[in-house]
Amino acid sequence: MPIINRIKLYLAVSIAKTITFVVRSLGFGAASVLPGAIARRIEPKLLQFLSQQVKKGIILIAGTNGKTTTALLLCTILENKGFKIAHNSTGANLENGLATALIENTNLVGYLNVDYAILEVDENIVPKVLQPLQPNLIICLNLFRDQLDRYGEVDTISKKWTRAISTLPTETVVIPNADDPTLSYLGQQLGQRVLFFGLSEPENYLESIPHAVDSIYCPRCGDPLDYQGVYLSHLGDFTCPSCGFKKSQPLLLSGEWSQILVGLYNKYNTLAAVTAAKELGIDEPTIKNSIDNFQAAFGRAEDLLVSGKKVRILLSKNPVGTNETIRVVTQSQDKTTLLVLNDRIPDGTDVSWIWDVDTEKLVERGGTLIVSGDRLYDMALRLRYSQSSLDSKIRLIVEEDLQQAIKIALENTPHHETLHILPTYSAMLDVRGILTGRKIL
Repeated sequence: MPIINRIKLYLAVSIAKTITFVVRSLGFGAASVLPGAIARRIEPKLLQFLSQQVKKGIILIAGTNGKTTTALLLCTILENKGFKIAHNSTGANLENGLATALIENTNLVGYLNVDYAILEVDENIVPKVLQPLQPNLIICLNLFRDQLDRYGEVDTISKKWTRAISTLPTETVVIPNADDPTLSYLGQQLGQRVLFFGLSEPENYLESIPHAVDSIYCPRCGDPLDYQGVYLSHLGDFTCPSCGFKKSQPLLLSGEWSQILVGLYNKYNTLAAVTAAKELGIDEPTIKNSIDNFQAAFGRAEDLLVSGKKVRILLSKNPVGTNETIRVVTQSQDKTTLLVLNDRIPDGTDVSWIWDVDTEKLVERGGTLIVSGDRLYDMALRLRYSQSSLDSKIRLIVEEDLQQAIKIALENTPHHETLHILPTYSAMLDVRGILTGRKIL
């Protein structure tokens, strides 16, 4: 590294660490973005210089849903094997957040002493960060419509991914979801080493393709795919009767790995992490022990005990994810659910996606539904439109004050049941702040 870059890197890291200390000491936040933003202004090649110091390699985890859980599980497996890991665990997954996470693990002069860096990456910036980071392994979880005010259609993103990944060295390992047609096709086009993961569980097929489906057309020829069954959204077992394109063969049998968290979607997260761990040479006893003792990431099927009552927080930030959390709720015997809808920057300012959610299934099963958040009336209207008649079995409570809404939800939850909370991202942070801070007591 040229001497001028060494000086700039030293200054960038030192200033970033000072900012982190000040922000956290004053209680202004987690300092997960600002230090990286300023450091990259001082040294624009900071991501490149720091990633080159990672001893064993960079692991990128990209996709619409499941990044945090998959990353945390893979971190747990590797740490249990004795490796030192850098991870953007706060969920800041744009360039500045990645820079902050790497800086967090350096010393004052910019020396990074870690074996692996596991970085969750927002799907829209994957093409931007591949060249500076030069990842050794890329996990491609899924592609769904997410924040409609920011991102384009699924096929546009997948084409950008394909072009960007194809420029990487051939020894790069890519692990795509075989059940996602766009990612299955992506993997089949690459010259890199490709390992697929996916489900083989027809007993878990949905009864019908949900409203929130994104990609049921062949990515090769454009004709409709023939689905033997779907697991969630457009993820399933498929073939194209026109051109012969079909689902790629997963490396692992999904039934061999235990369900560690609620929700079928977490089987995908588990399979992705296990496939990566095996490729990195981790033995099965370490992997299985890590899975058996795994604790969910905050807000992702996280269980809390509040005032002697069980509370489960299920992050619900887009149509596919919310349909899956609704499936978890409706498969339980619990009858109280709190839905919290926000439209802040981390959530996406367009909340029209709630009309693609199958809220009818939540309404049909009955019980008490409490709604809150910045856009609570939008959610209340969606639930009302889900009723076949006004004499529906649900009891709908609309409460603007989130703290009061949580209190009402807890009061309506019997001690032998679990209160399910379905919040968007910023709402999840608010909910956890109230629950863990015991502000309602």
